[in-house]
Amino acid sequence: MAAALLTAGDAAVAVGQARSGAGRPGAPRPELRGMWIATVANRDWPSKAGLTAAAQRTELIKHLDTAVRRGLNAVVLQVRPTADALWPSPYEPWAQCLTGTQGKDPGWDPLGTAVREAHARGLELHAWFNPYRVANHTDPGRLIATHPARVHPEWVVPYGGKLYYNPGLPEVRTFVQNAMLDAVERYDIDAVHWDDYFYPYPVAGESFDDDAAYRRHGAGFSSRAAWRRDNTDRLVRETGERIKKTKPAVRFGISPFGVWRNAATDPLGSDTRGGVQTYDDLYADTRAWVRKGWIDYIVPQLYWNIGFAACDYAKLLRWWDGVVRGTGVDLYIGEALYKAGDPAQPAAWQDPAELSRHLTLAKEYPGVRGHCYFSAKEVGADPIGAMSRVVADHYRKRARPLL
Repeated sequence: MAAALLTAGDAAVAVGQARSGAGRPGAPRPELRGMWIATVANRDWPSKAGLTAAAQRTELIKHLDTAVRRGLNAVVLQVRPTADALWPSPYEPWAQCLTGTQGKDPGWDPLGTAVREAHARGLELHAWFNPYRVANHTDPGRLIATHPARVHPEWVVPYGGKLYYNPGLPEVRTFVQNAMLDAVERYDIDAVHWDDYFYPYPVAGESFDDDAAYRRHGAGFSSRAAWRRDNTDRLVRETGERIKKTKPAVRFGISPFGVWRNAATDPLGSDTRGGVQTYDDLYADTRAWVRKGWIDYIVPQLYWNIGFAACDYAKLLRWWDGVVRGTGVDLYIGEALYKAGDPAQPAAWQDPAELSRHLTLAKEYPGVRGHCYFSAKEVGADPIGAMSRVVADHYRKRARPLL
């Protein structure tokens, strides 16, 4: 979701059949029809910080009911937006987006309620975590005094106006896994979902200061880039293994930025000219995670229109279908509903039928098992009718529940 709000990143979804380790084909699962519910900066929910518990719950239920009305069968709820939690976590404080004050008890259990109410409606609940983002500012003093980032300031790197945990520290990787696995252990969630933020998106004129960590842990690697990719690989592989040991039926999915590498960089890459390549810029080898079966599903954010010169939706759709072929990893496509009707977007996005054409095209590729929409606010408001067109053309019958 790095394109909307904190976007092209924070996002994905999936369904509930257990797999251990490598992906393997099984009985066909129902098509996934999902939407992201972003909580960071109160993007989708709660509509603003400080609402009463009853008002927050009412808004959440409205989003779930909207998903049902639109014929969807999964919601991807952001439950760890900035190293804080939408459940009573023993590792991290209550999320600021709830009350306006990080660490303040909101008086209810949002994640527990979301799981219960989603399941009651035949919806899967995918818990969406951001592994490394600590804050959308660089002042540790604005974090609650007991925040792990203040207790362990050596874990934190300021970059691009934000604070991040350092992915190069083994103790950080262990901590963020523990924090996320707590939700898996305590709730009947259907999937652990990550968005596209690993190492942060590049910021011109700035460098991510992991010099000390590289000196300590980078021996034996050909370059800092190779070491960084290994750090991200370890987080993905270890988390997948721990999820399966904890609850084998819980799936693990990731929603990366849509371009792994351009073909001009790597002949295995896509026929694109993306300004960001996850392999090189975010140190995220998304293709390898699929090919090695470390994840259960992938939701590349194909946030471009059909025919867009630099990153053509049609070309990327074909490329990702090839990546998942034979792996048993499910491919769902992240769709940029938020662009529909936005006057700042190309002409294609002013046409309410653009997204519907995406789904029509995707039916030509057997690897595509569904779509996920960014995000809940637009699924409900539907400013130019793009979502209504998708429903009319493709979702007349409600999808089989994934449960």
